[in-house]
Amino acid sequence: MQRIQLLITGSIVLLLMFCCSSLYAGPGSIASKAKITASSELNEKGSAAHVIDGIIRTDGAGEWISKSAVTFWGLIDYPWIQLDWEQPQTINKIILYDRPTKTSHNAGGMLIFSNGTRIPVFEIPNDGAPKVVTFSDQTVNWVRFETTDGDGPNIGLSEVEVYPAVSQVSDPISLVDPYIETTRGRYFFFVTGSQPFGMIGAAPLTRNKNQYGGGYNFNSTEVLGFPQVHCWMLSGITLMPTTGIVAPNKGEQGWKSKFSHDGEIVQPGYHRLFLDDYKVWVEQTAGDRVSFYRFTYTQDALSDILINLGGYVSTTTMTDAHVERVSGTRVEGSVNTTGRLWGGPENVRIYFAIDFEKPFETLNGWDGHRDLSDVKTLAGSPEKTAKNSGSMSYYDAPTTGVSARYHVKAGETVQLKVAVSYTSVENARRNLESECKHWNFNQLREDSQKEWNEMLGRISVKGGSDNQRKKFYTDLWHVLLGRHKLDDVSGDYPDNTEGERRGNFTVNTKFKIRTLPKDDNGKVKFHMYNSDAFWLTQWNLNILWGLAWPEVLDDFAACLVQYAENGKLLPRGPNAGGYTFIMTGCPATNLITSAYQKGVLKKTAVLKAYDAMKQNHAPGGMMGGKEEMEFYIKNGYYPSNAGITTEITFQDWALAQMAKKLGKKNDFNYFYKRSQGWTKLFDADQKLLFPKKEDGAWLHRNPLDGSGWVEANAWQATWSVSHGITQLAELMGGADTLCKKLNFAFEQSKDQDFVYGYGSGYVSYANQPGCSNAHVFNYAGRPDLTQYWVRRVNEQAYGAVTPDKGYGGHDEDQGQMGGVSALTSIGLFSLNGTCAIDPVYDITSPVFDEIVIKLNNNYYPGKTFVIKTYNNSRENCYIQKASLNGRDHQQFFFSHADFSKGGLLELWLGAKPNLSWGTKK
Repeated sequence: MQRIQLLITGSIVLLLMFCCSSLYAGPGSIASKAKITASSELNEKGSAAHVIDGIIRTDGAGEWISKSAVTFWGLIDYPWIQLDWEQPQTINKIILYDRPTKTSHNAGGMLIFSNGTRIPVFEIPNDGAPKVVTFSDQTVNWVRFETTDGDGPNIGLSEVEVYPAVSQVSDPISLVDPYIETTRGRYFFFVTGSQPFGMIGAAPLTRNKNQYGGGYNFNSTEVLGFPQVHCWMLSGITLMPTTGIVAPNKGEQGWKSKFSHDGEIVQPGYHRLFLDDYKVWVEQTAGDRVSFYRFTYTQDALSDILINLGGYVSTTTMTDAHVERVSGTRVEGSVNTTGRLWGGPENVRIYFAIDFEKPFETLNGWDGHRDLSDVKTLAGSPEKTAKNSGSMSYYDAPTTGVSARYHVKAGETVQLKVAVSYTSVENARRNLESECKHWNFNQLREDSQKEWNEMLGRISVKGGSDNQRKKFYTDLWHVLLGRHKLDDVSGDYPDNTEGERRGNFTVNTKFKIRTLPKDDNGKVKFHMYNSDAFWLTQWNLNILWGLAWPEVLDDFAACLVQYAENGKLLPRGPNAGGYTFIMTGCPATNLITSAYQKGVLKKTAVLKAYDAMKQNHAPGGMMGGKEEMEFYIKNGYYPSNAGITTEITFQDWALAQMAKKLGKKNDFNYFYKRSQGWTKLFDADQKLLFPKKEDGAWLHRNPLDGSGWVEANAWQATWSVSHGITQLAELMGGADTLCKKLNFAFEQSKDQDFVYGYGSGYVSYANQPGCSNAHVFNYAGRPDLTQYWVRRVNEQAYGAVTPDKGYGGHDEDQGQMGGVSALTSIGLFSLNGTCAIDPVYDITSPVFDEIVIKLNNNYYPGKTFVIKTYNNSRENCYIQKASLNGRDHQQFFFSHADFSKGGLLELWLGAKPNLSWGTKK
């Protein structure tokens, strides 16, 4: 949706483009940094300075009110207001809020910039709603708004917000755009109220479904509430501030509210939106284990702050709630969650503690049938019924909960804080009291975003387009966001590993509370996590975390080993202290071995980790079914599944590398031999891998058929034997044949932007199995093809920054596609997932002119590793020559050992491939 307007101002002709993309997330308003002057002020209460005070849409408070008057024949002396900055500002959006009074309407005017630009503004709403004006980047010292149309006396404004262009901002949080691909994302895809891997994960709910646009969806026009838990197969505890009389027993349809993106601010660690039906501003920020809300009421009202503890919320269903009013400012309790789509413990109880800054007048409740007054305790029903007549795993359940009631005045705020626990109410209370003991919302927001800036800022970039920088930091936000802590501030955490497995579920769970090991200072040595599967993370998270956040890689490795110590199995996707059995193989092996080979496995004992992996590679472990694993060990391939075969042979290779480094020769020989089993699936006629049945016959030989693969097909996943590309080339008849065949697959996929649904197409970067394909050329003597196709993939599959595109639209999976996207942007990769004895990083051409990776000195001796490019452009994607620390570098890779010391990699780029560079082994 675009509208082009030609503006003529004196001798200046400007072409300004108005488009929906400029309404997306980004930096906050810089209006508060300006000096304010105006044509007139009615009195101190109507001071011009109020247009930047943050009090918005509140009648009679926080307004600029001019002395403008109306003559008896209707003439109005229209006012003006001006914002001056000490330094030039580059801006592209201004939001004007009229005074909400009906007796005075600032209906339209002219925005005048110091550079001579003039932009007419029409149809300013008469109720204080935002009027958003977007334009191409303008560098100005001042901005003036002159009213040109109005009605009534004392025309003014409630607020003026001015937003800087992407080109001006440098802090990473201002470059993150959480809206990207929310129309296709999962419930846990968009979580603005969370710290990196934080225990609390809060965000608005606009579409109550799990995948394909569930959770917060940009296209939605209604807010259904604010759930506090957005995790892999965990959700619940929904807050909703309301005004007037609502019917909570009707559920979310009884309390939902319309909202608009106009005036919304969306950033890591901060979210602001306006509930149109209730005339309430909702602001949200978070600490590690606490979410913090500030509700600002713009009208006198009766308000109920609802705490919903029953019914379906996007990924699970809440039942059997228990609530207690502890005091006039404290509510505590718990709720059961059930109906996990992808498995996990059948029932998981979430405990909570909620503090209100101001005593509520009464605590009322509802139980799905009755409205309850002045409750001290409330018990919800365990009742649940299959959703959609049982065609899905979800359940419907009666809504139930409590509401804190207030009589509020216009401009009044009510603040509250929420903490959760998966072990006990006592620990929820301790989590609540462990941080943010104050009621200063702005202070916690500052602390939250300071941490986000530090974590995101571990990798800084220069050059590239505004959209490339925006997308890169959004990628990193996803990489650091989705997998949440489970352990309390006390170190307690839930153990749900023991129970009866039924498919992907664990029933009759024997719940235990365990405590993490602590150091001499009483600090836990690592955390326990709830996480989507680590399936094929050797091509994304394992690499990226190890570069800039090795402590994260170390933490997750220790967590996975602890799961195995509790329940014998290394989890694929751990859920609430238990197992989901989602996906295939034993992906923990790739993560743990990569941490070991890079020297960052410090939070768990190396031999304990090795033994856990070895046990899980045996029949009865996580790698596969007992009978299937026995067949695999004997015959070299997983029966009827080539996808699992290629996956677990790589995992066997990774474990063999660790065994060799540990001096375990027999283990090395055993697992290395197993790692070669994929060769049994090679079809010499089509020169691709295909699934075989137990009797050795082909399951099929259709290279575009996904059966016998895992979310892939022969064209997409033949190349996934990262440890055997040289052997694969030999089987195909040479490296040239391999490159021609793989290049054909890319050519077939480019018109689809390298994006297909599960198991469809030739090359798909919308899902994990195909995410290493472009880097295979490096290992077959054609690094120029890697450079070319990586750039195309980066631009076409991952380059969009719109609500419908950015990650391929199918399976971002808590940072995995974001990880691939980020790695293609900075020109680094590791085909074997840094699992080799001497790990290396594969080089491609970055989209940025400079990348600076800050090294964590608790793990690496160096200070920074810098990548600089010369002659970089979209066309100049080919590496002409390279230098590492001032020395000519002819290899397409460099060692992790060199990376860890810090250094400088320089790349000279050109429009034509240099076929001699990078071919030296």
